[in-house]
Amino acid sequence: FNGSVLLVTHDRTFLDKTVNKILELDRGAINIYPGSYVKYQELKTKELLDEDKANKLFDKVLAQEEAWIRKGIEARRTRNEGRVRRLEQLRTERINRRERIGKVNFQLESGKLSGKIVADIKNIHHKYDDKTILQDFTTTIMRGDKIGLIGPNGIGKSTLLKIILGHMQPDCGSVKLGTKLDVAYFDQFREQLDDEATIQDVISQGQDYVDTGTRRVHIATYLEEFLFEPARFRSQVKSLSGGERNRLLLARLFSKSANVLVLDEPTNDLDIETLELLEDMLINYSGTVFLVSHDRTFLDNVVTHSYVFLGKGEILEIAGGYSDWINYKNNYLLETNKTPNSTKSNKLEITTTNNIKVNKLSYKENKELEQIPELIIKLEEEQLTITNQLSTPN
Repeated sequence: FNGSVLLVTHDRTFLDKTVNKILELDRGAINIYPGSYVKYQELKTKELLDEDKANKLFDKVLAQEEAWIRKGIEARRTRNEGRVRRLEQLRTERINRRERIGKVNFQLESGKLSGKIVADIKNIHHKYDDKTILQDFTTTIMRGDKIGLIGPNGIGKSTLLKIILGHMQPDCGSVKLGTKLDVAYFDQFREQLDDEATIQDVISQGQDYVDTGTRRVHIATYLEEFLFEPARFRSQVKSLSGGERNRLLLARLFSKSANVLVLDEPTNDLDIETLELLEDMLINYSGTVFLVSHDRTFLDNVVTHSYVFLGKGEILEIAGGYSDWINYKNNYLLETNKTPNSTKSNKLEITTTNNIKVNKLSYKENKELEQIPELIIKLEEEQLTITNQLSTPN
């Protein structure tokens, strides 16, 4: 497009591929950064570090001047009066300094370990009227898996999640859930929120404290961690914006320990900084994660493998996230001498996953794969020992 574009989005991949300039609104000022979103991140990080150094230096000088004024002015000399005026100016500058908005504090306790197998799914089929949603889908979900569900709206991602969790029964096939499962569910339709309830009531459930398993925190402190001001605790849910409703639902979700986390489009309306904090939390989370999202960067950074919905009930299971799916799709087109424009539509058409050749591991490779976790632990211990040796002065 040869014209100008003004774009507001939280989709980092979309930003990075399209823009050549970033306008950022920060504490009442508009700052302009040339280049892509990645370039903006580099420049902004350096700018914040410089600002932090300058503020620390300023605060140090102010503290010294405050200490001096408390001792009293020894004599009414010109230089002392000038120093008093300088102190007043420093105080004014400090009062007028606008701090950056606080960050959401994401902490999710995984609680007790679930069984090694979270769900064993065999040959499930499901239809809505004449539309096939799932067809002969079989998989085993292990503890610690982080699974992304990729596909257009209405293709059956939420339906599969409900079947896996036991909220729905498939038309045929079997779903066997593992043991000791504590499930936390984030609903894309926000049906868990009562519009007439207050923000405080949604979290407190009549209690003054939130007990997450490893920590006990007052409800006011907990809500402030999710950027809700005390003056708004009594506000009704229906008064919240989309992003605030999402934060409230996340706050409720994380108020209890869970070893299985189901997130159905949690990234809607969340700002980029909150998205990145949520990413970090999920990456370090030791439990099992099911993630439905249209945020490509979010999927790439979090999931270990993906279920790709191809249509007509077919689901392709691949390692990695959205970028891995794109690479897989492009390689498939290349291997079959197809191009996206060789068909009537610009979409890849795969009629069945059985037509795709999958290289199975040999017996020797399977044995090697089983030994890898123990090898990793052994190498990490060796690495720690060497690091301690290198850190010893003598």
